[in-house]
Amino acid sequence: MDNKVYIFDTTLRDGEQVPGCQLNTIEKIEVARQLEKLGVDIIEAGFPISSPGDFNSVVEISKAVSNPTICALTRAVKKDIEVAADALKYAKRGRIHTGIGTSPYHIYQKLNSNPDEIIERGVAAVKYARQFVDDVEFYAEDAGRSDNEYLARVIEAVIAAGATVVNIPDTTGYCLPSEYGEKIAYLVNNVPNIDKAIISTHCHNDLGMATANTLSGIINGARQVEVTLNGLGERAGNTALEEVVMAIKAHKDLDFTTAIDAKQIIKTSKLVSTLMRMPVQANKAIVGRNAFAHSSGIHQDGVLKNRETYEIIDPADVGVKESSIVLTARSGRAALKHRLEVLGYTLDQEKLDQVYKNFLILADSKKDIADEDLEVLVGHEKKEERVLKLDNLQVICGKSCIPSATVTLNFNGKIMTKNAIGDGPVDAAFKAIRKMIPTEAVLEEYLVQAVTRGSDDIGKVHVQLALDGKTVHGFGANVDILTASVWAYLDALSKIM
Repeated sequence: MDNKVYIFDTTLRDGEQVPGCQLNTIEKIEVARQLEKLGVDIIEAGFPISSPGDFNSVVEISKAVSNPTICALTRAVKKDIEVAADALKYAKRGRIHTGIGTSPYHIYQKLNSNPDEIIERGVAAVKYARQFVDDVEFYAEDAGRSDNEYLARVIEAVIAAGATVVNIPDTTGYCLPSEYGEKIAYLVNNVPNIDKAIISTHCHNDLGMATANTLSGIINGARQVEVTLNGLGERAGNTALEEVVMAIKAHKDLDFTTAIDAKQIIKTSKLVSTLMRMPVQANKAIVGRNAFAHSSGIHQDGVLKNRETYEIIDPADVGVKESSIVLTARSGRAALKHRLEVLGYTLDQEKLDQVYKNFLILADSKKDIADEDLEVLVGHEKKEERVLKLDNLQVICGKSCIPSATVTLNFNGKIMTKNAIGDGPVDAAFKAIRKMIPTEAVLEEYLVQAVTRGSDDIGKVHVQLALDGKTVHGFGANVDILTASVWAYLDALSKIM
């Protein structure tokens, strides 16, 4: 059996059925062209009879791309098939995808029919479609809940009628991987003419098993998978293209291949997410922003020593530049040292330990540490080498009390503490400092600005002092703007002294 797995992308049909994800024709063409670059074998471009827009999209996509087969969906209805054939007239390779429900729920309740009539209708639809195109795919809707023996009868009949691909959808996402795999294996072993057609999977994710079911289908004989980018689709979505492709790539022992250029995965995922206005969840496999991010200190240390310690996929293989070492309160010295070296800072062990100590304090008050934060931390350590250091700061302020500040300084190893009141907490702190370090320096400028965004992020303070015609500048930064202000003031005073 051929070990190539054909990738049938239905992002523009099943994926677009998600509420709020509808695309216009121009956007669909843009996605289709990117799918062609990605290397998909078949693009299901739409359901032509459903609307003039869908009909036009199939026409224009057929004109816009050359390599993939362009597929149009229909019901087992003559008019549907005629309209689909008309929409595919410009396709280099066109396929009509027709079918009917085969589970008891569909046969008796939805279609108000019987098993024999369903086979007749399926056979008639395939024969009629073959009058327009050589490539006809038949779907047995709700095959996941269909009786295997009856399903085999349906599949044998439609292949005999001319179906080149037989689609076995788990329409409701009901099957367990073992059940779905056994269903595919049953067809392989019990449909006499099964070698005349390709078996296709089409799995939904209602129970979170779409990818597992799809892979089970491949292992048991399916050679086409119907998938969408980012797992978009009805209800809980379809099988995610990126997950199946990278599972096949990672498990070389399975000996399956696809024509997908995996380096285009991230680019295609982002395009689909942007145009369909559907954000990708952060922890989504392969394409989520955290898919190659490490925040645990143990994981970071392992990845820095050898990427394969915690990564089974090289990020570059899917178009990501490199793994992300996300600095949080759980990060260790190895991750901090790595990031500082990337930023151009090489610290000895003693200095790294001190920066790490301050890093943990900052990380406890911020969710994530940005590069700007690290530069501030390193800069603060340089300031801490000065003879005038802040040892402690306590401020009292509010609507019904006079602002006061108690400041403790370390001046050349001597500890001093003073208290003062002021027009505000910053003024009070500066006055307390001047009680300990008398100076005639005039505060000419006090400027506060945000380094990053958010109420928990770092604020940067710039102070300008003037004395005897000389001007000095001091800088400080901290999530606590009062602490940053005192650091900046002491920085400037140190320069004057």
